Amino acid sequence: MGLTTLGPRIAFDASAIVMVLAALPILWTPNVAVRSDVSGAFRAAIPGVLLFAADGLFAIGYVVVWQIALFLSLGESFAAFGGAMALAALAGAVSGLFLGRLIDTGHGTRAAWVALAALVITTILRAVSYGNAPLAVIANACGALVVCLYVPAFGTAVYNQAKRSPCTLRFHVAAEGGWDAGGATAALICAGLLAGGIPPGACILLSLVGALAAFVLLRNYFVQAEATVARVPAPTEP
Repeated sequence: MGLTTLGPRIAFDASAIVMVLAALPILWTPNVAVRSDVSGAFRAAIPGVLLFAADGLFAIGYVVVWQIALFLSLGESFAAFGGAMALAALAGAVSGLFLGRLIDTGHGTRAAWVALAALVITTILRAVSYGNAPLAVIANACGALVVCLYVPAFGTAVYNQAKRSPCTLRFHVAAEGGWDAGGATAALICAGLLAGGIPPGACILLSLVGALAAFVLLRNYFVQAEATVARVPAPTEP
């Protein structure tokens, strides 16, 4: 609403101030020492690098290209675009606890399957909704549900792997590099397709390649994690 009522300068300046204020607590966080040399840190980070690369390959079409397609489908209206994003946030808040509980009860593999199914359906819906405003709003709202399903499964795998690695900082730095590689690759492919006259829906469908890769990696992680838990003997009663 700020863009349409107050103009871009005030809207973006206000957003910048909020972001700076949000970063201020970092100044009071404790300083964590990082060793200058850690053996095996990169090897331990490879699973995270692969997961983040798959996520980057997925995110460009599903998020970046989609937001452009949504804006165009809504007649390039900032108010309509903001309303669609607010509706999606509400849908995400209502459904946000489902997958976390599923993982907490030891069903990570099932959670990965549920996330993949929701992601594939929503991606296809986004691809075919380009140019259709009502369908695009529905597809955008479904995306919030996908976030609630996909992010907890993804985050559980990544952060558990990071905690088990010899150096958590090096793990995350390497993993972020994997995301940049996957995202840059997808962005270049999408740019080439769009420049060649291919519709945005095709670029959105391209994200299914990254989604499938992420699913395979997540499923392998949860299968191994659940097998490890099954081997741990139950505590005996005193």
